[in-house]
Amino acid sequence: MELTRELYWNVGHGVVTLLPMYLLTFAAFAVLINAGLRRIKGYRQGRALNRFDQRPLRFKTLLKNVLLQSKVMRVKGAGTGHGLFFWGFGLLFIGTCLVALQADFTDPLFAIRFLTGPFYLLFSLVLDLAGLLAIVMLVGLAVRRYLVRLKELETGVDDAIMHALLLAILVGGFVIEGARMAVTELGTPLAVWSPVGLLFAKALAPLGEETLLSLHQYNWWLHFALVMAFIVLIPFTKLRHILTTSSNYFFSDLGPRAKLTTIDMEDEDAESFGAAQVAQLTWKDLFDADACTLCQRCDERCPALATEKPLSPMTVVRQIGEVAFNDPSENLVDKVQKDVLWSCTTCLACQDICPASIEHVGKIVEMRRNLVLMEGEFPGEEVMTAMEHTEVNGNPLGIGYASRGEWAEELGVKTLAEDPDVDILYFVGCYASFDKRNIKIAQAFIKLCQAAGVKVGILGKQEKCCGEPMRKMGNEYLYQGLATEMIELIRGYGVEKVVTTCPHCFNTLDKDYRDLGFDIDVESYTVYLERLIETGRLTLRSEPLDCTYHDSCYLGRHNDIYDAPRSLIKAAGGRIAEMARNRDQSFCCGAGGGRILAEEDIGRRINIERVQMAAATAKSQLVSNCPFCLTMFEDGIKGAELDESLKAKDIAEILVERIR
Repeated sequence: MELTRELYWNVGHGVVTLLPMYLLTFAAFAVLINAGLRRIKGYRQGRALNRFDQRPLRFKTLLKNVLLQSKVMRVKGAGTGHGLFFWGFGLLFIGTCLVALQADFTDPLFAIRFLTGPFYLLFSLVLDLAGLLAIVMLVGLAVRRYLVRLKELETGVDDAIMHALLLAILVGGFVIEGARMAVTELGTPLAVWSPVGLLFAKALAPLGEETLLSLHQYNWWLHFALVMAFIVLIPFTKLRHILTTSSNYFFSDLGPRAKLTTIDMEDEDAESFGAAQVAQLTWKDLFDADACTLCQRCDERCPALATEKPLSPMTVVRQIGEVAFNDPSENLVDKVQKDVLWSCTTCLACQDICPASIEHVGKIVEMRRNLVLMEGEFPGEEVMTAMEHTEVNGNPLGIGYASRGEWAEELGVKTLAEDPDVDILYFVGCYASFDKRNIKIAQAFIKLCQAAGVKVGILGKQEKCCGEPMRKMGNEYLYQGLATEMIELIRGYGVEKVVTTCPHCFNTLDKDYRDLGFDIDVESYTVYLERLIETGRLTLRSEPLDCTYHDSCYLGRHNDIYDAPRSLIKAAGGRIAEMARNRDQSFCCGAGGGRILAEEDIGRRINIERVQMAAATAKSQLVSNCPFCLTMFEDGIKGAELDESLKAKDIAEILVERIR
């Protein structure tokens, strides 16, 4: 179709009319840019952090998450609605820009028209349907926010204003189209290619041509003014996330996942460690506050908040932003509050589900570091005692280090000091070395390796805690002392592979130790045993086992290992009834973030909450892959009085019972 009559109706024609339009557009974007520069000044208060490396990958991540709405649509319902609104509004925006380009530039200046013929018909249909989709989704999201979930979602005046503006812009666009079509296309075959516009045209047709002309003209300018108002308001409302969340995909942590920053504890110029002021966080931490959409997905997944602890990951991020942009001199720890910081289990549920690539855990640990390293504060006396035990005996349980390898003597396992020629070094960890219940896991793993012909060595009394609970609690100094000693010891033996049955040890050795020069291959026992079975080195009897399986946070969300443990259970004849919260949505046991060292004296117990989820599957066997989880589950089963109906076992214990 030729656009002669459409362009005639476009009041953007003519220099006299275009000039004020251009001036208003320039003014709106000037306000937007000026506000953006002020926000950037706020971000620059934070410490330096390089998030401009690997640019091709970063651009790919940005495009994937913006164009496909990948992170947003992980949650059905609202996520799907948001994605559909984005695509509808996006297509409408692109189409409007193309119309303006032809109407105001290519046609009047160069006599070039590209919106013609069959392409224009399809173009009209797509834009009409996109606009309708955007309106339907916007109304649906508004109903959810204001009627269905009023109490759960944080809703301010700016939310209402921006929703109303968007709706007025979308509906106003169809009014403009309807007024044009009522005069130029109503009753012609062309009208059916703009079905929504046709409905508006039929509704407006009785007004008469002169009224329609005035309606089109004045509504066009109103529509334009609303668009400019929307642009101007973006940086001053939550809708700044249109820009900041998109940018945050580019600034995403590319891995290793959730790895903490290693402090230079020997820096003589350092006046303090950790973060008590926003200037001690990174610029990305401050930028995250602006990228947050207040969608509350992090809160919905947080095990601490779910069990009535004071921690709200969303609130922590928001409070950091409030301090950064309102009063940078305010003490962050006082703003967030200590009980909030100590409640975190670093399970990564908040960070994993966040649609804006916000990194919650590192912020919390940085503030913990300040409390521990600068103030000498811990969440309780029992944590202080555990730290002291670790300094003296190399483990938080307070047991003499000399007995660390006694559990292995009856199995004929030698230490590396006795025989360093081994296939793998088994880094046992504190609980599997000293806790009577978890010693069974270590023994089971050794028996499985021996059945597969794998020569295993241990460090025995030379092994110390990997330092993970201490680090997550904020005691970076003690962690680095332990880590440095372990790295030097292991490297000195010329070991080629380390295997561990503790996800916390695995995560620490495989990620955190790298900053301190550790370069040896580290593997989880679940992955290692799966390979032994796949290669035929380890054979098992398949015996029926109805069970449920718990994905530990540090094997699952922290390291994306979900399939290997399930493969092992199935190889042993197990049939898994999944809990409601499983895989990347798994609920924490409550021991992460150093909480294994602390009493849980606020709210309900997280471990009881989890074992009740396991009991709800009606299976009598709960299988785990972590000594912390097993400890918490056995305690939780007793606390929930489920002793008669539910038992907890580690995967290694299941497998060792089925060795051929």
